[in-house]
Amino acid sequence: MFVVCGEALMDVYMGESTPTGLRLDARIGGSPLNVAQGLARLARPAAFLSTLSTDAIGERLLASLVAEGVDTSLVLRSDAPSTLSVVSIDATGVPRYDFHGNGAADRQLTPGTLPALPAQTRVLQLGSYALVVEPVGSTLRALAASARARCLIAYDPNVRLNVEPDIDRWRQVVEDMVSLAHLVKVSEEDLALLYPGESPEQVAPRWLKRGAALVVVTRGGAGSSAWTANAHAKAPSKPVKVIDTVGAGDTFQAALLTWLDDHDALAPAALTTLADGQLDALLRFAAQAAAITCSRRGADMPRRCELP
Repeated sequence: MFVVCGEALMDVYMGESTPTGLRLDARIGGSPLNVAQGLARLARPAAFLSTLSTDAIGERLLASLVAEGVDTSLVLRSDAPSTLSVVSIDATGVPRYDFHGNGAADRQLTPGTLPALPAQTRVLQLGSYALVVEPVGSTLRALAASARARCLIAYDPNVRLNVEPDIDRWRQVVEDMVSLAHLVKVSEEDLALLYPGESPEQVAPRWLKRGAALVVVTRGGAGSSAWTANAHAKAPSKPVKVIDTVGAGDTFQAALLTWLDDHDALAPAALTTLADGQLDALLRFAAQAAAITCSRRGADMPRRCELP
């Protein structure tokens, strides 16, 4: 089982003006929720570990997870409100997010309420702002530390400075998680925020020495790169007419895990033995999945039948 931990929210897209305000289009989102649903669409057994509100948005988020076939037995409920992310899209399809989530339900997870991981858990996927806000952040980081010896830990920082503006805080959490995670996927944009003036080629080897077994860097239209201690590969992105890039990174992450599962490489030791050609195939599969998401509005991720 793949257990995905973190936030769930509504992405609220800004529409045209009306005589009394604005038209809004609310879409189910949140990076971890997207990864969980992306895995389920790629025919992986996925469970979601988070706290959802009992408000109308929380009910809709829960219903979406159920409809996608995600196991919700690890979902807790809270009367705190749901997080809203107001999304505006620029001319190139790149989104800007403004989060409204202080005190929201997806931040309420504590050590005392944390459910036990199922015995069949093979992968623990974590990331995004749930790792840096409290009390959920310290709860999930402790979970990763305790689970590292029994399952593969996957991590995507997904830096959001409009949630936590302190880049030093982000950098500390990322460094801590890199020492716990076996697979780290990060965008080039996030690396530029975390380590200004350093290239991915400088950061990736340092992260491998810190504890990661596989580091993947996505570069948008410029493709992606992957490193292990013994192998390296670069792969192009797949050309596509971009509607927007919402959910593309989450799709990429779900596809990485799916490819590794398909090729019996979902174990820390197996990651270190991947050859250059295997890394290339891994990146190309994930890029094709992400391209499908980019061709649609919102985090509408592909199903397994849409990929080779």
